This record gives sequence, C-alpha cells and structure tokens, in this order.
Amino acid sequence: MGSSEDPNNKVDFPYESPASQPFLSKPSYPSSSSSAVEEESESNQQFHHITYNSGPRSFKDLPFLILFLLFVLSSFAFGIFAIIHRNNSYPSLSSFTYDPTTTSCVLNPSNSSSSSSVSTLSLVDTTSSVSPKLVKGLIWTLVITFVLSVPLCWALLLLLKHYTKQIVYAAIPLFIAIPVFLNVYWFVACTLGASCSNAFPLAYRVLILVFLFLVIGIIVWILVVNWHRVELTVSIIGVASHALSRNMALFGVLPCLSVGLVLYFVPIVVFMVFARFNGKIVVKNLKSGYDCEWKEDSWVPAYYALAVLTMLWSAAAMVEAQVYVISGTIANWYFSKEHQTPKRSIRTPLRNVFGPSSGTICLSGLLVCVVRMVRSAVDSARQEDTPGIVNLVLRCCVNALLTAVDFLNKFTINFAAITGEAYCSSARMTYELLRRNLLSAVFVETISSRILAGIVFVFSASYTIVACVILKAGTNLGSDSYFVAAMAWVLLMVVLGYLVHVLDNVIDTIYVCYAIDRDRGEVCKQDVHEVYIQLPISRSLRQSVTTRTLGV
Repeated sequence: MGSSEDPNNKVDFPYESPASQPFLSKPSYPSSSSSAVEEESESNQQFHHITYNSGPRSFKDLPFLILFLLFVLSSFAFGIFAIIHRNNSYPSLSSFTYDPTTTSCVLNPSNSSSSSSVSTLSLVDTTSSVSPKLVKGLIWTLVITFVLSVPLCWALLLLLKHYTKQIVYAAIPLFIAIPVFLNVYWFVACTLGASCSNAFPLAYRVLILVFLFLVIGIIVWILVVNWHRVELTVSIIGVASHALSRNMALFGVLPCLSVGLVLYFVPIVVFMVFARFNGKIVVKNLKSGYDCEWKEDSWVPAYYALAVLTMLWSAAAMVEAQVYVISGTIANWYFSKEHQTPKRSIRTPLRNVFGPSSGTICLSGLLVCVVRMVRSAVDSARQEDTPGIVNLVLRCCVNALLTAVDFLNKFTINFAAITGEAYCSSARMTYELLRRNLLSAVFVETISSRILAGIVFVFSASYTIVACVILKAGTNLGSDSYFVAAMAWVLLMVVLGYLVHVLDNVIDTIYVCYAIDRDRGEVCKQDVHEVYIQLPISRSLRQSVTTRTLGV
C-alpha cells in the first residue's frame, strides 16, 4: 500500500509560484526534444488558468447524453407498448386446459375458482407463519433507528470536526475490542444454547472462532504497519469534516437525488412486469399428453435487456452526479474568500450536472457501468476456476485495467465539476496536474476511508449492542431480538456509510483543489495547505519528471 510512497519526503516548496520554481525546468543545452519542451510549456500555461468555473459553461460530451436519452425513451416507449398490448389471460394461465376437440387451450372456470382459493389459502398460511410480535418489533425498531440516524450523523460529523483526534484514537482500540467481544459472545452463547449447539458442532464453532481471531489479527497488523500515518489522516478527516459542515445543504440535496432515482425506477419496473404479459398461451406436446404453457413475444427478452441496462446506466450516472454536486459545492467553498459564504453553492452544481455537464455524467456513468459488468464477468470466470495460465494472465490484465479506469474516473469527475471540462479533457488534465505536482492520492483514499469505516462500525456496533439489550429486557421476542438488532445494525451502517461516502468525496475534492492551488502558486485555504502539504510525494512521479527534465 505504501510501496510507492515515501512518508519522509515532504513537499518542501509549499507556496512558491511554479513560475519561480518550476517543477519541469527547461534544459540549458540544445536537445532533440525541443518539441516536447514546447508542449510542456503550453501545458504549463494551460494549467495556470485552472480554477473554479462559476460562470456559464458550454455543453460537453453531447453524443453520450443523446445516447442515454435514446435508451431512456426506448425503455419508456416499449414499456407503454407492453402495457397497452398485454394479454389479460396470463394471470389465469393455470386455469387453461387442453381441449382435444378444438386442439387448443381453453379456460376452465372450475380450475379458475379452485386455483384462486388455493392461492388465497397459501397466502394466509404464509402470513400466519410469520410471528406478529417479530414483525411489529422489527418495524418499530427500524423506524426508531432511522429517525435516530439523522441526529447520530449530525453528532458524528460535529465530533469529527471539533474532536477528530480524540474520536479517532478512542475508536482505534474499539476496532479490536468490539470484534473480540462479539466473537467470544457468539461462541459462548452458541455453546450454551441447545438449538445452536446442535446445529453447529464444537469443531465448527472452534474453527469459526479461530478464523475470526485471525481476521482480527490482520486488522491489528494493518493498524501497526500504518500507525505513523494516522496523525496525518486525523488532520485530513478534520479538514474534510469542517468543509462538509460548511455545506450542510448537501445532506438535503443528495437524499432527494436518491429518492428521485427510485421514483424514476418505479415505472421501468412496472413496464418490466407488464412486459411479461405480452405473449400467448400455446399447446405444448409432452410425452404424457398435451399441456398449456405461456410463450412470450420475441421482443420481450430484448426489452428486459434494454430496461436492465438503462437502470444500471442510470444508477451509475446518478452516483456520478452526486459526486459532481459534492465536488462542485466543496470547490465553490474552497475557492471563495475566507469568512465569506459562497453564493448559489448548491444551485450552480445542480444546474451544471443536469445541464452543460450532463453528457460528461452520462459518459462517466457508462464507463463505471461497463467496468462493473466486466469485473462481475471476471469474478464469475474466476469462480468457475477455468484452468490455464493464459486465463490467469488475462484476468490479471483485466483487473489492472479496471483498477486504472476506476482510479482515473475518480478524480476526473472532481476535476470536471470544478472546471466544466469534457470527460477526456478532465482525465488528461487531472493526470497532468497530479504528475506535475508530484502528488499521489493512494495515501488519502486508503487510510482515511478505512479509519472512517472503522469509526462507523464502532458507532453502529455500539448502538446495536444497546438496542439488543433493550429488546431482550423490554420485549418478549426471545432469540428473535438478535435478528431485529442485526437489521437495525444494517440500517444504521447504511446511513452512516452514506456519510462516509460523502466525506470521501469531500477529501478527494479538496485534494484536487489543493493540487490546483499548488500548480497556480496560490493559497485559497491556508488551513488546508498546512495539512495537505504533509502528504508524501510519489517516487515514480518524481523519477518520471526528472527523466523528462534531463531529456532522457
């Protein structure tokens, strides 16, 4: 994780202008690479004009926006067609029988009534099999947890803003203590419980106990190896929490975008359900005789593929849109003057993400969607354990390529939100920006994310333990209280995990803003520079820059 970083090598030219102390100095002797030097000089001049673009922006990547709209319109158009031309006989398929006289399938009224009564009885049996106490306890616990998650998120953000060091150093021991407690508690409770001990023999319980302790040992080893980086991570989390606390309107806009995505998915799901109704009942020739079966129209599977791809692309694009809004809002705050409230900090990114930069968002979402699908295919092939060294090499190459695309896309959207550039231009300029300033985000995106995830785990686990104690003492759920508490833990982890997701994007945005400041020789936020100046530089980037400087 830190093989390419040198934590002792700090950037020792913090705020000097690149014009006075250039990273890429021109050689003082004639060289055959004069054209490369001229290109580098033009690139330098281009980067000196990079800043937050708060003015009107031109539309970028329009072909991908048009392609996305074609997917959406096609999904809705064929969905409406599926509703209009549905076959109402599909719900009563089981009531159709083969009629030898007409050699076709006909509706049998007696089968229709009996099948409906059977389905009603099965529904009643299924409903009665679930304990009413469990359903009521689960619903109330989840509602209370969701209501409490809002002040818990607010409290966690304020604690990270004002008491970052105390929270981190208090949570680190709990990273180990809570898993150890849960592991031992589970082992003892399962041993004392008759049903659990019968289901899991002692050998299996001991095996699981040892395995979980090995996982905990790996966590301890990771903490020990990266202990010298914790102090810098504390400062980075504190800066990000302060920036997010100055832009709390994000927590009102981002959930609305998620709710909008869900509402947008509802008609597509309805269309997919009704697409199933498009077909006809045909006679099937069996060895024992004839039977009736449903035959879908030939276009229905194609529509399923279209609708699923549209939903996947839309979900990926919405995630990128949220990152764009976060980046644009934080960049507006970063490049504004001290003690000055930015104007239209939320409205401007929203206008851009659904306007001039919508094509960029669609392209980014398409790339993310393709990467996820290819990675899923690679994982499926690995599970099949296909032999051969060629397959192994191909999987390694594909995984490396997908990781590179993920890394490049991560900062491309941040940069596009700041400048309004097209996707390809943002990707190129982001890479050049980080390379010119010898910066690498490996440290920021690994250590800070894991520590924040650990803090969320501690908070949610502590809440789950308290909730379980209350359920055991105040209700008569019995062993079901563990299940209810586990569901509350999952819900709180999702809500707090969303906070971590936003903080991660804030950290990345501030990192790109800091790189722009470094490249321009300016200081927009002094407290940010005092923290990010401590980031280790990349040896590989430094060697690459040195090689190009010497003209090798």
